[in-house]
Amino acid sequence: MPSNLLTATIALVADTFREALARKIFWGFLLCSTAFILFFIFIMKIDVVAGALATVTIFGRTNDTQEIGQLVKNVQRGLGGFLYTVGMFLAVFASAGLISAVFEPGRIELLLSKPVARVHILLGRYLGNLLVIAINLFYLVVGVWLVFGIKVGIWGIGFLWSAVVTLFVFSVLLTIILLIGVIWESTAVTVLGTFGIMILSGVLSTHTQLIKLLSSETSRNVVRTLYYIFPKTVDIGKIAGELSAGGGVGDWMPIWTTALFGLTMLSLSIYIFARRNF
Repeated sequence: MPSNLLTATIALVADTFREALARKIFWGFLLCSTAFILFFIFIMKIDVVAGALATVTIFGRTNDTQEIGQLVKNVQRGLGGFLYTVGMFLAVFASAGLISAVFEPGRIELLLSKPVARVHILLGRYLGNLLVIAINLFYLVVGVWLVFGIKVGIWGIGFLWSAVVTLFVFSVLLTIILLIGVIWESTAVTVLGTFGIMILSGVLSTHTQLIKLLSSETSRNVVRTLYYIFPKTVDIGKIAGELSAGGGVGDWMPIWTTALFGLTMLSLSIYIFARRNF
């Protein structure tokens, strides 16, 4: 990428970030993240006897030090799943408005009048949205990780990896937001469409059970095909939970097929945007 085009793309990323600040989207996320971190600071009570850790109380439950390691793993597994689910829905709500805003009458014409390729306009918006969510996500996860580490003395690196997985899935969902935004230019349609795909992904995650209920082989093949085509948000959510508890990735299929879906949606968005008349 020529240096001038790289500079233009970075400028568009910065413009998206500034808009998130102006719309209070970034600050809203930051406030929620800070409140969540403070919540964990104050719900954890540490008792020290003779210079050693005696008990740890989390959510009102007191645990001795022999089981605290497993307790922290369980809490981090549940927290990883919670952040993955709730954070994803909040991120979609916030990003849908930022994406659709670029297509507002007058604004899109102004951007297209600049000596910048359309692909850079779209990628700048995409990367800017991703940056807003990434900063808040890692601030929250690293903050909670530090709370557990400092208070309990257990530093589970897997919990940090769960943030990477969550950001990855959001980056794929953002390609859906981008595509719907390019076609319909509506925040409401973008939110509904993205949530619709997320719900469909959840339904398809039970494809092994669904197949047993279907009578024809054709319908079974359709369900199997759809499962492999659409993003595996539920399956990857389970991976994020296991990583939070210090586990590993047992099956990479949900990740690479979801990545392929995201690349396809992003490419389609760029193709349509490059050929649209405004």
